[in-house]
Amino acid sequence: MTSSPASKRQRTSSTTFPPPYELLYWPTIPGRGEHIRLCFEATGTPYTDTCNDDQKTGLNALRTLISPTNKGSPTNPPPLAPPILRHGSLLLSQTPNILLYLGPKLGLAGADDDPNAIYHINQLALTALDGLSNEAHDTHHPIAIGAYYEEQKEEAKRKAADYISKRLPKFFGYFNRVLQGEASKGGEWLYGGQLTYADLVLWQCVDGVNFAFPRAVGRMRERGEFGEVFGLYERVRARENVAAYLESGRRLGYGMGIYRHYPELDAEEAEAEA
Repeated sequence: MTSSPASKRQRTSSTTFPPPYELLYWPTIPGRGEHIRLCFEATGTPYTDTCNDDQKTGLNALRTLISPTNKGSPTNPPPLAPPILRHGSLLLSQTPNILLYLGPKLGLAGADDDPNAIYHINQLALTALDGLSNEAHDTHHPIAIGAYYEEQKEEAKRKAADYISKRLPKFFGYFNRVLQGEASKGGEWLYGGQLTYADLVLWQCVDGVNFAFPRAVGRMRERGEFGEVFGLYERVRARENVAAYLESGRRLGYGMGIYRHYPELDAEEAEAEA
């Protein structure tokens, strides 16, 4: 008998106690919730992905939480937007904030004897999200998030050309340098010689920009640039739990979310520099 995606995701032998962590994010797209899913999946932590497990019920719950009429509770201010993490009576939103909370609990926040590890790891995750997620999104919506891509195509071409020629190599170069630095402790992972949530965030960002700009990223690989970053990408993908997740129905395909592939934005280098 084949397990459903939801039962695989929850990965618990108990039918009495649900997974302690609940993720609420828009269904059918990876989006900003994917960084949180990867932390659960990489560590084998049971969780409920409410909107993907039961779209109608999940969306109702999510929309209630982000409704303009929701003023929160005595201990939880209302979230503005997903992703939202529910852990017991605690509600948290904002991807970096959720990762900051989950990292120590899931063993993804560095060595226990390094009191500053969490701050360095958070710094690295925030940098990846800034340059390889937020800026990547803005290439196809440079003028207004609420307007269709087709209403801002010319501006998007200019934004994407600048992103490909200047911003993408800037951030890849930064993380390449981090992996070459002493704080990496060997160059296998970004910080402290062990997998942290910053590595998972960077992996998802690299995977996303590769989907959005396969020609641009392919050119960097062909030139042998940023080998440390691409090496980390392959190491994360090869980890047993991550590989199993990527082959499962739980891994959602890219579409109309943060990372979108428009061939006209993935220009050849000569066009990007024009």
